[in-house]
Amino acid sequence: MLFLVNPVSGKRTIVRYLPQVIRIFMDGGYLVTAAVTSRRGEATEIVADIGKAFDAVCCAGGDGTLNEILTGLAGSKTFVPVGYIPCGSTNDFAACHNLSSDILTAARNIVSGNSTFYDIGTFGDQYFSYVAAFGAFSWLSYTTDQNLKNALGHTAYILDGIKDLSKIKPYAMKITANGVVHEGAYIFGAVSNSTSIAGTIRLPESMVDTCDGVFECLLIRMPETVLDLDWIVRSLVQQEYDCPFLDVFQASEFQVDNPEKIIWALDGESSDLYTQCSIRTVPRCFQLLG
Repeated sequence: MLFLVNPVSGKRTIVRYLPQVIRIFMDGGYLVTAAVTSRRGEATEIVADIGKAFDAVCCAGGDGTLNEILTGLAGSKTFVPVGYIPCGSTNDFAACHNLSSDILTAARNIVSGNSTFYDIGTFGDQYFSYVAAFGAFSWLSYTTDQNLKNALGHTAYILDGIKDLSKIKPYAMKITANGVVHEGAYIFGAVSNSTSIAGTIRLPESMVDTCDGVFECLLIRMPETVLDLDWIVRSLVQQEYDCPFLDVFQASEFQVDNPEKIIWALDGESSDLYTQCSIRTVPRCFQLLG
């Protein structure tokens, strides 16, 4: 097993559990090669370089760390089983896949023999494990100070969002899927394969199947009044999507066009600027251990 560790994820608790986690993996029959990352992108480089030599690749970190190992594996056409010990601040992927937030329990589940297949997505030439998003709240995961995230978790995102509400602006966006054009001024948009987005927006389990070859798209139109904003929030909380300011649909491929370059967040990490791109599902791409 190749085991990648992000030592600064979340509240940095993984560091004191490392010997026990590695022992659990060894008792489960794995010879473990562990690497501790020190910068963004390093996990991708390591996995792409040597991932093919292993029977399984696991990581301990946040959703961004998981994104890095999936990017390294998919980019090098290495499709070995993947294990994930969630140690980040939001852990949307773990929440959707019912992965334990207890580090030692998560490690034991990885060696239990249970596994499921799941889809990932491509965003242009990049990969994401569960969400590509733009606009309000999509950027909070990578602009919020790490110490604030460690101290407050989800609350940090909400506080940071409230602080910067004056900066939120609509984006003229056109997304084409299933031959239908969705166009308007949107303050938020997400193409996702998860019941949880940024720890603040939740989709019903009846809507989301992480291995069905389609992703869900949620677009929020610019509210015209404070009452409209309240309507949007209540609709999202109650998971009622008949609100005229919400566009919700499913597809396996999305063509995105917007007249100005905007930053998308892939699994909570900022991407490059885009005016046009294609988002596609990659069905049953990886086998999740646990």
